[in-house]
Amino acid sequence: QLVESGGGAVEAGRSLRISCAVTGRLRDNWNMGWFREAPGKEREALATIDYTGRTSYADSVKGRFAISRDNARNTLFLDLNALKPEDTGTYRCGSSWGLSAAQALAMIDRPDYGYWGDGTQVTVS
Repeated sequence: QLVESGGGAVEAGRSLRISCAVTGRLRDNWNMGWFREAPGKEREALATIDYTGRTSYADSVKGRFAISRDNARNTLFLDLNALKPEDTGTYRCGSSWGLSAAQALAMIDRPDYGYWGDGTQVTVS
């Protein structure tokens, strides 16, 4: 089970950290990541990380967002910096296995990816 938290309403230019708590043990060759949903927009894959620590980012967030994982706490993070109004949306984390970070970025918003949480809302004004 994946449970996101940390969303909220912030002003443009500010930062926010969102979290995804994982219940249970992941497979050894795990990968995890974030995508977002917004009304009237397509799902957008944002960032992924795999069990080797490699990361992959969408061009739209590269240099602004940072993904990380605390293995001891079994928690995934996404640091959102220099937020823009167009970053508004529901941020959902996902988990799968057998994919590199780059492969996961191409698949995380697809129904056949793996498991997803319900999301946390981020609103930027």
